[in-house]
Parts: sequence; C-alpha cells; structure tokens
Amino acid sequence: MAGYSQQTTEPRAGAPRRRLLAAAGLAPLLAAAPAATRPAVARSAGRAARDLVKPVHTSVRDWTSVAEVLGGPGDMKRNVMYHTGFPRRDLRVVSHHVRIKPALALGSHVSFVRYADGRTLLMGDVVVTEHELQHFIDTLQDHGIGQTALHKHLLGQRPDIWWVHIHGHGHHPVALARGLRKAFDRTGTPLPRASSQAKPRDLDTAGIDKAMGAKGSGDDGIYKCVFVRRERITDGNLVLPPGLGSTSAFNFQPLGDGRAAVSADCCMVAEEVQPVLRALRRAGAKLVELHNHGLTDHPRLFFVHVWAVGDAVRLARALRPAVDATNVKPIAG
Repeated sequence: MAGYSQQTTEPRAGAPRRRLLAAAGLAPLLAAAPAATRPAVARSAGRAARDLVKPVHTSVRDWTSVAEVLGGPGDMKRNVMYHTGFPRRDLRVVSHHVRIKPALALGSHVSFVRYADGRTLLMGDVVVTEHELQHFIDTLQDHGIGQTALHKHLLGQRPDIWWVHIHGHGHHPVALARGLRKAFDRTGTPLPRASSQAKPRDLDTAGIDKAMGAKGSGDDGIYKCVFVRRERITDGNLVLPPGLGSTSAFNFQPLGDGRAAVSADCCMVAEEVQPVLRALRRAGAKLVELHNHGLTDHPRLFFVHVWAVGDAVRLARALRPAVDATNVKPIAG
C-alpha cells in the first residue's frame, strides 16, 4: 500500500506544474482574444441599434376607429401616444380612512403607439376589483393581450382592488382595441370622458412645484407632478416614447387645511432602488409595493408605490430626495 501511495502522489504533484506551464503558453493567446473580438462585439452592437424600431408621430384623427371601439375620446401625449383614461368613478374606495378620488389612484389608462414598421404597441394599467380580476384576465388572454404585472397601489383598501399592467402589439390596432373593450366589459369600468384640468384650490400648488422641482397639473381635483426617465427605454426592439411605462408620478389629493394624501409611483433602475427606498422612509412615506411593470424593458425598470398623508408642501419637500436619487426629469403629465 505504501508503494501504491507513492506512485499516485507523484503525478498529482507534477500535474499543477504542467497546468501552470500550459497556462503560461496560452496566456499570450488569451490576452489577444478580447482585442480580436472587440470589432465583432462592436458590429453586433451596431446591428442591435439598427434593429431598433422608433415610434412615429400621429394625431387624434389617426385613432378615430380605436376611440369608437373603446367608447370615448382620448388625447395625444407628446405627439406619439394616443392615451385614453378610464377612471373608476363607479367605485367607493377607502384606504387608511381616506376616501380615494379616482384620479388619485383609481385611474385606469391605456396608450397606443404606432411604429415605423407598421406595428402598434398597446400598454396600460387597469384598475379592477378582486371579483372582476380573473374574468378580466381571461378575456385579455382570449384576445392575445398579455399581462406584465399584477399588484396594488394602496394599503388596506376597501373594497379589494388590483392593478393589472397590460401589453399587446400587432398590425391591427382596432383588433387590439376590440379585445380591450371586451375585457373592460367584464368589469364595471365607466366609459372614458374628458377630465377637468383645473388645479385644486385648497392646495399650495406653487409651494408643491417649488419643493418637487416640477410644474404640476390638475386632474379632476388631484394635483400631479410627473417625471420621466432620461435614458432611452426599449421594450424588445421597440423604442418607447418618453413616459410610456417609465414615469414617476406624485399625486396629491387635498384633505383640507393644506394637508394632502399622496399616492406616488417611483420609476428606478436597479442601483437606484435602495437609495430611493431609504429616502422614502426618511420622508415618512409608507411603501406599498416594489415590482416591475414590463417583461422585456431595457434598462430593467423597477417601481415602488408609496402612500403618505400630511402637510402637502412639507411632504413634497420630504419626498424630493427620492426624486433626486433617480435619473429623471420633470415633464407635463
């Protein structure tokens, strides 16, 4: 046994030496390999950039047939997104003893975007009750419209409400609209109508603007400050218009005496998530949900929904560091 042990240990001792010599011989080749492959990588990146498809400008007239199917008029955002809001005016929702106005956190909305290759992209966020949820999803699936997120915007709400992010694309926008209309018909969602743009009179909106570093806007009694990512965001090979699926929005509902309930949604890339969460908690905001809205976005985006109640201007000032921790800029809602 001693002889056998000696025979087997000698090759093991020599093996590391042979591996070191082989590695030394290969080192020049390995060092040269990245330089040799860099042009191929650059060519691949160039091809990927050329493969991206950009949105094209449209007008409300281009979406007349979609509006007819959806049951009401929409509007254009940044000349590329045909947007329609479906606020859940039919629901009486209470969260943390606050009666929620539809424009604060119950505003279903969908957007259609036309692309240079003739395709249309549909994206949206839809409010449904727990009773409506499964029927709504089944109908979307029957019409080829996907779901990319299922989550909540509010804490302890009654009745139980869910938010569904939807995604569809194809060469026939009216077919997408028909599928969407069938799904809405499985819920109590009212037909769309134009909202009031007047600013709430019982909020210091100038103070909120100064604190947030953004010019807000009114929406059916809610004051909104909206930010968009500065980077180019893509969904698969489609370039997303600024603000489609990549906004941070801070919504203020007046409660009297300068106070407000704030429902907010912060859009982040991965390295921003922890700084934003810490900033929000330092502001006294309650975290509701951390999740993704899309499946194939680049860079990968994360969203955190937030709830806070207090003096509106002081809240805006406290929330501002969360905005500053992200690569966003203010934009009209």
